[in-house]
Amino acid sequence: MTILVVGSGGREHALVWRLAQSPASTKLYASPGNPGIARLAECIAPASPTPEGFLSVAETVGADLTVVGPEAPLVDGIVDLFRARGRRIVGPSAAAAQLEGSKIFAKEAMRRFGVPTAQYSCADNLGDALHALRRFPCPVVLKADGLAAGKGVCIARTREEAEQTARALMSGSLVGEAGRRLVIEEFLEGEEVSFIALTDGTHVVPLEPTQDHKAVFDGDQGPNTGGMGAYCDSRILTARQHDLILERVIYPVVEGMRREGRPFSGFLYAGLMMVEGEPKVLEFNVRLGDPETQALMHRMDDDLLPLLEGAAAGELRPGPIRWRTGPSVCVVLAAAGYPGTPRKGDPVFGIEEAESLGACVFHAGTRIENGRLVTSGGRVLGVTAAGADLSSAIANCYAAVSKIHFEGMHYRRDIGLKGLKRWPALE
Repeated sequence: MTILVVGSGGREHALVWRLAQSPASTKLYASPGNPGIARLAECIAPASPTPEGFLSVAETVGADLTVVGPEAPLVDGIVDLFRARGRRIVGPSAAAAQLEGSKIFAKEAMRRFGVPTAQYSCADNLGDALHALRRFPCPVVLKADGLAAGKGVCIARTREEAEQTARALMSGSLVGEAGRRLVIEEFLEGEEVSFIALTDGTHVVPLEPTQDHKAVFDGDQGPNTGGMGAYCDSRILTARQHDLILERVIYPVVEGMRREGRPFSGFLYAGLMMVEGEPKVLEFNVRLGDPETQALMHRMDDDLLPLLEGAAAGELRPGPIRWRTGPSVCVVLAAAGYPGTPRKGDPVFGIEEAESLGACVFHAGTRIENGRLVTSGGRVLGVTAAGADLSSAIANCYAAVSKIHFEGMHYRRDIGLKGLKRWPALE
């Protein structure tokens, strides 16, 4: 098969890496791709980063199947366009992608479908936002309604901070137009979990649970980022919790969207807070997470391609996916200035040394400049490794991280440590 992966980040590199191991994959393309992906697939820059631009690439290479990594093309209708041209593609329609494209749509859908989530209020203007804030104790969560690259969620610890954040979001100074409408919701305490399932609109195949680390600094301190690391371990959820999430979150959304004439296909990502052991939804994404995908693809011990084909064709076969026993850990190496304006153009060293230790180094924000690999984005690399248990996976990952260097590089040093605290007797 000829396969096209749309995107240029670490998630797409991990997808290409996994698909390259499929016996049915004969030719891989990525658009636009990155220098790491270029070692496995032919990278083609679209004429424009739009659904039409990516369709042109798919038609040029004769793609039998297209897999979309990032959310923006999905919200912009890439799936609708491809299907109208008779091309197979994995992902939701623009109507279904509103689960991520609009936080307000997602909250109201959860209310209609009976999905557990935090108490909330919506605001279309600053006056309504300031009035709504009085209903919630601090800390309180403010969320930009639109797409904000993982940076549209703010936790305000004081009333003054909440009001300042509301003004900054709605003025456009924080995340642009995405913040013109807000969701204000109660702050939930518990353990965060990323739960992703693949669906064809009717059948569902869940992936293993992962845990993302959004804050930029150790101990979940500092502003939110697109994700500073993740780990994948079966023990993140008990069997009961796994079943509860399917019964209370995933199935109701898939069935509700189909009932309302917006059938959802592709990857449905539920960002959850486990409150006293039970799930409440923080957010939905309509694609694989980043950096969760790096840990998931590294740990998967099955052929991904038939699953993607089934989801695209409406013929997904329910059944368990094979996973390696040991956990996988991904640590993101970020550029100077991230999550603000990242510095670009710094030479990157040590990737071969890191990979010689058995790690996979997934490129996220790199480019080739004058024959050298340099930084080109905020999240530069996702160093991913496995181990017989979580402590060894963490050790293996950070041993690989120690081999890599670029000026201004920073990363969290506590990825996966919540798991070690949770299961000390098992490690």
